[in-house]
Amino acid sequence: MVRNDRLRQEMDRAGVSADQLAELVDVDPKSVWRWTNKGVVPRRIGMKARVAEILSVNESDIWPAPRRDRVGEDREVTEEVVSVWAHRADSPKARWWAMLSEAETHIDLLGYAMQFLPEDHSQLDRLLVEKAAAGCLVRIALADPDSPYVAERDEEEGLGGTLPDRIRTTIDHFRPLFGVEGIDVRFHQTRMYNSVFRGDNQIFVTPHLYGLKGYRAPLLHIRRATDDGMFDGFLAHFERIWTVSQPIAAP
Repeated sequence: MVRNDRLRQEMDRAGVSADQLAELVDVDPKSVWRWTNKGVVPRRIGMKARVAEILSVNESDIWPAPRRDRVGEDREVTEEVVSVWAHRADSPKARWWAMLSEAETHIDLLGYAMQFLPEDHSQLDRLLVEKAAAGCLVRIALADPDSPYVAERDEEEGLGGTLPDRIRTTIDHFRPLFGVEGIDVRFHQTRMYNSVFRGDNQIFVTPHLYGLKGYRAPLLHIRRATDDGMFDGFLAHFERIWTVSQPIAAP
């Protein structure tokens, strides 16, 4: 293991000492010493991103290129996982807004109702229109409220027949998006296992857990770091559903 001179140089440039950095990211100063002098890469989820943010640099400027390493006989560690929350409702709204507002080329949203998204972010429709005007491709896939899979999911989660109306409420929220060049809103009729929300090379994923409402399901924040990794797998999941989705007539 060799010293991480890139990290040391950026700390000096930013005027942040090892003790200060340790306090800011809530680690022992010995950990920072190991990062700079031994080339140790922090394994705590989100730590590399926190350090990069404090130093106002990209992660790739101060840490070795992400890689996949063998651990033991049958387990792999991936650098693509940025953060994990036990429940989607626990994730900070600011993280969602940051991912979407920073996107420049692609925004992809896939779910059943995703009613929480426009209701948590009152300016979402305006943001998506602005992104499309700037050349960002926006694709939104909601479940067809008349689909048998929606009825199945409604019964499974004990929603009392309200899921179709929740989808229609989301359509109403997204009304300003219809007819906007660069924005495509569709219905899908699939038994969906993961909700996917993408902004360029980042994805939020909610895996479906049987009988559990979406806000109580876990949430993964994934950043693309390798070919054929987690990011590419979930993006392919979106693309497969998108290809069998149908455009929604303007409300």
